[in-house]
Amino acid sequence: MDNVSPQLLASWLAARSLARGLPAPVPDRGGLRVDTGLPAERRRHVFAGPDQGISELARDINEPHVFIKMCGPREQLLSRVTPRWHLHPTAYLMTKPAGINPVPSLPPGYWLKLTTDAGVSSARIFTENDIPVASGCAVEHEGVFIFDRITVDVMHRQQGLGAALMAALGTAQRSQAAQRVLVATEMGRALYTTLGWHVLSPYSTVALTPPNE
Repeated sequence: MDNVSPQLLASWLAARSLARGLPAPVPDRGGLRVDTGLPAERRRHVFAGPDQGISELARDINEPHVFIKMCGPREQLLSRVTPRWHLHPTAYLMTKPAGINPVPSLPPGYWLKLTTDAGVSSARIFTENDIPVASGCAVEHEGVFIFDRITVDVMHRQQGLGAALMAALGTAQRSQAAQRVLVATEMGRALYTTLGWHVLSPYSTVALTPPNE
């Protein structure tokens, strides 16, 4: 796995904020901070690696629903925080060169709608009865093209809907120089690997709030 460029991480995080209608990230103690202001996430601090700022934050933060995230193994992040911090499930920062975009292809019984508004492209897949079963979005920004919130209803998996979403969203990319970036769960990593993506780094998370709260 490669080292994560702070610029790549900053571009991805800025694009993610655009995709989700969140405030832009700002520098904070060697990393980046997003003041999400959501009930389950007040803010997140994101680091490209094991910066000393992580230890400073871990000592200073006392409120719940504040997340510290770092590109690197979970053990490395845990070594920089106090025992009161809880480890959350590891995700993966993944990348893929733009290359040739596959043609979106759906199995029988589904249809797809792709829209773009204020630079954010959104794709949704419906059953023939117009029931939404899959969705995702994408944004091109500062040299990256990110995919975000790719979800497929559990009853409609293993039918190629995730690949169809990715292909449809990929048609919105304008610059072939833009690097494709996403953050995947353990389950999502398996799908994206089959589509030509590779893991750039584990994406580890801690919070004072346990994972199930």
